[in-house]
Amino acid sequence: MNDKQQKQLMVALESNWQAEMVGHHTYQSLAARETDPQRRLALKGLATAEKHHADLWAERLIALGGEKPQYAGTADGEAATLKNRVGPDLALRRLEIDESRDIAKYAKQMQELGDAPSLAILHNVLEDEKEHYQTLSNLIRTPHRLPAVTADQAQKALDEILAARDKGQRQASGWVGDAIYGINDGLGAIFGIVSGVSGATLGNSHFVLIAGLAGMIASALSMGSGAYLAAKSEREIFEADFARERDAVEYNESEAREVLSLSYQIKGLPAEEADRFVEHLAKDREQLIKALAHERLHTTEEGLSTPWVSALSGAVSTAVGALIPIVPFFFMAGIPAVLVAAAVSLLAHFAVGAAKSLITIRSWWASGLEMTAIGAIEGLVTYFIGVGLGHLGGG
Repeated sequence: MNDKQQKQLMVALESNWQAEMVGHHTYQSLAARETDPQRRLALKGLATAEKHHADLWAERLIALGGEKPQYAGTADGEAATLKNRVGPDLALRRLEIDESRDIAKYAKQMQELGDAPSLAILHNVLEDEKEHYQTLSNLIRTPHRLPAVTADQAQKALDEILAARDKGQRQASGWVGDAIYGINDGLGAIFGIVSGVSGATLGNSHFVLIAGLAGMIASALSMGSGAYLAAKSEREIFEADFARERDAVEYNESEAREVLSLSYQIKGLPAEEADRFVEHLAKDREQLIKALAHERLHTTEEGLSTPWVSALSGAVSTAVGALIPIVPFFFMAGIPAVLVAAAVSLLAHFAVGAAKSLITIRSWWASGLEMTAIGAIEGLVTYFIGVGLGHLGGG
């Protein structure tokens, strides 16, 4: 072992010592406050075991040439903090999760440490930590110990777990690839082009059709590709988040169960029933992963958009909307064509606005009139800009 490896090993050993000492003081403090004799005895046993683990780590650290570590925590460990954060009834639940994390951490260290004496200590500590987890599970889930947990307490506990677990992670985002919005975008964009070119050319159908059809194709392709990429990105983000939930279950199933149980408790399910339901789900790991992902991500794979369907819907609906202000110029020219195109486009704006009320809480007529007004303003502005540009070009 070279100097760098030995230094890394000593840092890991001191970190383990500090963690065991925090556990020792936490259990000791909880035992002192416990009124039930059996529970107090169990907590004292846990405190003693944590101190024994700390002594083992300290002995190995000193044998490697290090100094005796100094405890950096408080006399209560995390007991007072747990009570203030999540309430006394959930303190042991949180400690149970911490024990499961220690098991996962030590299991990972087993693969990384190359020091045989440290590995021997680690093996013994790992076995003890598994017993601690089981002891806490029994204390929490004995019939007389199951408390009535309020939704606020459950929410605090859940927030605490999730903040430690996925700080800064993104969640799968949604894309509204609705045909109504595609029609709206196509209609609005091409109506502006048709109005502007009509103003510049006094309704010359040749130029209006060229500009309008080119704009329609460009808009449809843009909307289709955008919808495809949005749906694809949404699915990729979901798959990445789902993979993280799978890792969470495989790496630390007890924490995953606690997260899911607390989620159900927040929705009003009693703690006993929530735990029982999660226990039932856990019989099928894949089902547990799906349930956890559904609660955490607020969606399922079935609820995601299909990229090619989104692309086709976006492109076709945009092309349909874009075609509306162009159609009159296939049969007419000049100012009459401009007036008919404006009338048809404004009616289409009203219809699209009214249709939007199907997915909003606004009344159909208010939404329709709003869209009509916006379309009219857009048409007038682009028409007069076109007139101005036409005069400049003519000059």
